Amino acid sequence: MGLTTDTAADTRRTTTTSGAARRRFEIILIRPSHYDDDGYVIQWLRSLMPSNSLAAMNGLAVDAAERRVLGSDVDIQVTSIDEANTRIRPDALIKRIKSAGAGGFLGLVGVQSNQFPRALDIARPFREAGIPVVIGGFHVSGSLAMHPEVEASLQQALSMGISLYAGESEDRIDEVIVAAANGTLKPIYNYLAHLPGLDGGAVPHLPVGTAKRTIGATSSFDAGRGCPFQCSFCTIINVQGRKSRRRTCDDIETIIRRNLAEGIDRYFITDDNFARNKDWEPILDRLIKIRNEPGNREITYWIQVDTQSYRLPRFLSKAGQAHVINVFIGLENINPDNLQAANKRQNKISDYREMLLECKRNGLMTWAGYIIGFPGDTRESILRDIETIKRELPIDLLEFFFLTPLPGSVDHQRLVQAGVPMDDDLNKYDLNHVVTDHPRMSKADLEETCRLAWQSYYTKEHTETVMWRAAAKGVHPNRLYVPLAYFHHAVAVEGIHPLEGGILRRKYRRDRRPGLALENPIAFHARHWLGLIAANVRLGFTLLRMVRTGRRIMRHPRLFDYMDEALTPVNDSLDSRRKTVEQSATDPMEVMHADDHEPMASVSPA
Repeated sequence: MGLTTDTAADTRRTTTTSGAARRRFEIILIRPSHYDDDGYVIQWLRSLMPSNSLAAMNGLAVDAAERRVLGSDVDIQVTSIDEANTRIRPDALIKRIKSAGAGGFLGLVGVQSNQFPRALDIARPFREAGIPVVIGGFHVSGSLAMHPEVEASLQQALSMGISLYAGESEDRIDEVIVAAANGTLKPIYNYLAHLPGLDGGAVPHLPVGTAKRTIGATSSFDAGRGCPFQCSFCTIINVQGRKSRRRTCDDIETIIRRNLAEGIDRYFITDDNFARNKDWEPILDRLIKIRNEPGNREITYWIQVDTQSYRLPRFLSKAGQAHVINVFIGLENINPDNLQAANKRQNKISDYREMLLECKRNGLMTWAGYIIGFPGDTRESILRDIETIKRELPIDLLEFFFLTPLPGSVDHQRLVQAGVPMDDDLNKYDLNHVVTDHPRMSKADLEETCRLAWQSYYTKEHTETVMWRAAAKGVHPNRLYVPLAYFHHAVAVEGIHPLEGGILRRKYRRDRRPGLALENPIAFHARHWLGLIAANVRLGFTLLRMVRTGRRIMRHPRLFDYMDEALTPVNDSLDSRRKTVEQSATDPMEVMHADDHEPMASVSPA
C-alpha cells in the first residue's frame, strides 16, 4: 500500500478559481516515522496517535492556499501524509511536483530526534531531483536553541541543500512558500526568539483521510503552548517557551465543528499541560456545551496534565462532563531524589494518590509515564518502586521510558558540555533505548531492568486488579481491555514502545534503512506474514482473557464494595510509606514475581 489515488484523494486540499487552465504549486507535508531495530520503518495499517505538528502545518498551508499567497494565477495543492500509517513513495511524489506548472516543495514536519535520520533518507531523492526541502520540528528547534554551533546532524542536512526551520510557523509560512516557489529558500530560518500568538489564526486540521488512518479515527489540536516548569529532560520549554499562549474558545469551537462535519469526534488535546492553560475553564465549558447538543454525545477527548491539576476547583469534574476519557499524567518517578535531580519540583509524591482517586471519581482513565535511568537508580530500587506503585497508586496504565538526553533538553546540553559520550545514532533517541552510560548499571542491565518493569506491571494479577479498581469506581472494564492488552503486547511481542504502536504492522522489504542489505524476498515475506499472524493471535488471546476477566468482575454481587490500599483515601503521605517499604523490602526479583493481593480481599463473597 502506498500513496495511491484513494490516499491522495483524501489527504490533498486544492484551492482553485474558475477560468482558464492554471498553474499548480505542490506542497507535500510529511511527518516521518523512524526505524525499528531491524532497520524497517515503524508503520501500521492504523497508527495509535495523530500528529499535531502535521495538523498544525496542514491548517497553515491550506489557509495560505486559500489566501492565494502565490498570486491569483497559481493554485496551491496541499498533501499531508503521516508515515506512521501511510507508505511514502518518493518517485510518485517527485513526479507530481515535477508535473506542476509552478513547482513545489517537500516539508518534513514535527521531526523529532529519533525521526531525523529517516527524514534525511526521505529528503535525499527529492534533493537529487532538485526539489526544495524544508525540515522543521523539535530536533532542529531544540538543537539550535541549546547549542551555539550547528551540530553534526543539522550540518549534514545543510550539506544536502535542505533548509532548516526552527520555531513555529504561524504568521510566517507565507515566507517559506514564496521562497520555495522563487528558488530563494534560506539555509536556516530561526524564529525561536519570536513566538507567535495563536489566537484568531489558522487552526490545526488533519485531512479526514489522515485522521481515519489512526485507531478510532482520532484528530488532534493544541489549545495552547508553553510550559512554566523547567524539567531538565524536557524539550518543550526550549522550543515552545515557558510563556502560555492560547487559542480562543471560538478557535477551538471552529476546530471541533469542522471535524464533526467530517465525521471525526475523537480528539487528542496535545497541550503539554492542559491544566496550566489559563483558559481551561471557558474551554471546557465550550466543550461541554458542544457535547450536550443533539448528536454529539460520542465526542471524546484525551488531555495531558500535571500531578497538581486536581487542586484546581472544578477542573476534573468539568473534564468529565466534557467527556475527557483519558488523562495522561507525568508521574515521572516516585523517588524524591530523582524528582529533585530532574527539576520536577512540582511533583509531590503525597499528592499522587489523591490526584488519581479524584480522576476515578470523575470517570477518567489515567495513563502515567514513568522514567527509568536516573543517576541514583538501581535494578532493585526500580523494581521495588514499581511494586509500591502497584500496591498504593490506582493508576490504570503505566508506561516506562528511559531518561534520554534529548537534543534540545538541558540534560543533553550538560552532557555535551561535559564531554560525556552519547550514541551517535539519533534513531535510538526515542525514549526506548539507552544512549549513554549509567553510573550504576551497564546499558544491558538498564535495558533488562526496563523489560522487567513492563513485565512486572502488566502481570495477569495486576491487570485484573486494575480492572477491579476501575469497576468499583463506576468505570466499566471494557474501557481497559484494549489498552491493557496492547500495552503488554507492544513491548513483549512487537518489541516497540506502545506509543509507537498501532493495528497490523506493515513492513516493506525495500523500505529498509540505507546501509542494511535487502533481504531475500521469500525469507522476508515468510517471516513478516508468519510473524504478523502469530503476533495478532497472541494479542487476540490476551484480549479474550481480559474480556472474560472483566465480565467476571462485573457479575460480582458486591462489586462496589471492593477496596484495596490504592483506593483508600489519603491519610499519610506516600513518602513515609515508601520508607517503610524500602526498609522491609525483600529480594526485588522475588517481589516482582509474587502474585498481587487477592482482588476481593476486603469483600467476602459469602
